[in-house]
Amino acid sequence: MTVTLKIEKNVYGGDGLGRLGDGRVCFVPGAFAGETVRAELVDTRKSFVRAVCTELVEASPDRIRPLGAVAPADAPIVPGMVYADVNYAAELRFKEEQLGNFLERIGQSYQHIEVVAGRSTAYRNKVTYHVQPERNGWKIGYQREQSHEVVDVTSDPLACKEINQALPAVRTGVLSLLTQGSRNIRREARASATVTVRWSLDDGVRWWLGDPPPDLFFTERTAGLRFRVAADGFYQVNPEVGDRLVRAVVEAYADGVELSPDVVDLYCGVGVFGLCCVNGVRGRGLRSQPRLVGVESGRRAVAAAKENAKAAGIAANFFCERVGGSTSRIRIGDRTTVIVDPPRGGMERNVPAFLANSRAKRLFYVSCDPATLARDLQVLAKTYRIRRVRLFDLFPRTARFETLVELEK
Repeated sequence: MTVTLKIEKNVYGGDGLGRLGDGRVCFVPGAFAGETVRAELVDTRKSFVRAVCTELVEASPDRIRPLGAVAPADAPIVPGMVYADVNYAAELRFKEEQLGNFLERIGQSYQHIEVVAGRSTAYRNKVTYHVQPERNGWKIGYQREQSHEVVDVTSDPLACKEINQALPAVRTGVLSLLTQGSRNIRREARASATVTVRWSLDDGVRWWLGDPPPDLFFTERTAGLRFRVAADGFYQVNPEVGDRLVRAVVEAYADGVELSPDVVDLYCGVGVFGLCCVNGVRGRGLRSQPRLVGVESGRRAVAAAKENAKAAGIAANFFCERVGGSTSRIRIGDRTTVIVDPPRGGMERNVPAFLANSRAKRLFYVSCDPATLARDLQVLAKTYRIRRVRLFDLFPRTARFETLVELEK
């Protein structure tokens, strides 16, 4: 069945949203706010449907590429680039509206959300490609979300220039492991299924098939400090905007540090936010040195956090525990600033209530998923007031973004 739809907005994930005559919501990938499209229904549910755009009746002035047009070789499109066909200003408007919609659902209304953005392409310092056999060789690239088909990537619009410059040599090396050498080497290479390429200013470009060597570490630089990170450890893949995000937390912490100098950094990873905050107020003539405590469940990350604190000359205590399982041991006083940077699933279910009932006057929530952020904020907002919301577009041309919410009592 084919229908004609007016696209009202783009929802989180990138799909255009229109409505059928019976009121049901219709999600259309590749369609953008303000457009009129003809679309074929492909998945019909009781309360919503999904469709595929077949014809662009009226295009948005923000569209930069006709529907179905082949991307030029010097500006390819890879899976995940849901906003590749609109200008970057429109993408940022869509994301700001999406974040606002999540906040409004929990009764938090914002006329304007601050948006922080950098370059729209060539920003990633780490990429992971899938390896897939084909009739005449191998594909090395990103997987399509639905079919899992691998799209061969010889030039990556999202990867930084250093990775793109190294990509031919990386592909040659991967293909050599897949096709040459002993049977065991070929078998291990083919079983790995993925190749990861990572760059840092200090270490250059390194790559590996499957799991990285256990002794491989990178040095990353953020907000004036160097951080040792295991090759398989988490670190923001957009160094430019990632640095601006950390500096925003540092500035927010410094503004009022006299009242709440101590830091409890939850889901702390290798210690970036807490260490940068304490480092940022050195020389401020505080009455007492800030106490820094970090909690993280990853053993290798905690070990790295301890090394990073030592290298920076900052006294800190980092503990390897689940945050949700250690609330009885986490001490939060009225001179404490809390920083939380949980994974995409948000904080563990008991943590928002624990923090809402704590004595901390300030809390900075860094989130990579607006849905779980809104869920957690609904609990935190019972005792905290949202002071400021900023959207950091760390993943341009894709559906994702990061949010910094400053809360205070």
